[in-house]
Amino acid sequence: MHELGRLEDLPQAYRDELTALNLVPLWPSLRAVLPPGVPTRNTQPTHWPYQSLRPLLMQAGELTPMEKAERRVLVLANPGHGLENMKASPAMYLGMQLLLPGEWAPSHRHTPNAVRMIVEGEGAYTTVDGEKCPMERGDLILTPTGLWHEHGHDGTDPVVWLDVLDLPVIYYAETSYAIEGQRQEVKPGHGEQAYARGGVAPTPLFVRQNGEAGAGAGAVASHGGYPMLRYPWADAKAALQAMAADLPGQEAIQITYINPETGKDAQNNLGFYALMLRPGQTLRLPARSPSCVFHQIEGGTDVAVEGHTFTLAEADTCCTPGYTAVTLTNRSASAPAFVFMADESPFHRKLGVYENRG
Repeated sequence: MHELGRLEDLPQAYRDELTALNLVPLWPSLRAVLPPGVPTRNTQPTHWPYQSLRPLLMQAGELTPMEKAERRVLVLANPGHGLENMKASPAMYLGMQLLLPGEWAPSHRHTPNAVRMIVEGEGAYTTVDGEKCPMERGDLILTPTGLWHEHGHDGTDPVVWLDVLDLPVIYYAETSYAIEGQRQEVKPGHGEQAYARGGVAPTPLFVRQNGEAGAGAGAVASHGGYPMLRYPWADAKAALQAMAADLPGQEAIQITYINPETGKDAQNNLGFYALMLRPGQTLRLPARSPSCVFHQIEGGTDVAVEGHTFTLAEADTCCTPGYTAVTLTNRSASAPAFVFMADESPFHRKLGVYENRG
């Protein structure tokens, strides 16, 4: 590949004329924006130990009342992107959010998609589009783009969850905004109950006021196309354990959180998964284009990537860049380990740039 001309090779007067007309020559920067073979990546392998950040999160609860915070969050920022940019990866924002007993985080809706992975505590809930979703450790709760949501806490101990949003890409597209609202009226019905069994779904019929049956969009409220807002960890864990027992020879025991009506990813731009490592198992994940987040739900896992090894204890989180293989090792020889994963695969597929390099 031949060397291209540099900006400094051009006469200063010529450069000044270009600048005055808001013009930039491409060739001096072509290799930077189109590097050979592998993209330029700013995402650095980064580990956020929960036992280190938790005291700071609890201190935030003492220092900042809810009315001064609206959402009391410590952002898990990747240093490769600059801490002020609040990115864990090019398309993922991560934050640890704290809700104290008796608090209410007011209702709002926004354009970025969000999910909540519950880290600790009981008694809190998220109300999304009128559906009240209990928050229990390991649960995944969706707050899709444009849907009203709020958080409340009727319990006695702090509740913490991991926020995962596609905020960086929505902000980059200059489409990120929020609207404040009023406390929601809770409606009957729970999507996780209607879609509680694999292979069966509510029949899409409704009854008109005159008593006649007719074809409808669905048997339960779809919340703007999202029929299931809460994915209980008890169900996800049971599915992983059943898969491991049924397929003893399968190396990767992993499930994908999906929209049960469409079979597609649970949300628009980010993918969400749960992985089980058998006792003592080492699993190599291939080099793929998307960055990936790993959050330890149960057990302990060593995460090896690009010369770094992170030891994840329960509630720890780490991020790995795209186009790199990742090796996961269950640190226990007697008990399985369970890991929640989030990545940018849906976004890459929409852009047509998704790659699995093996």
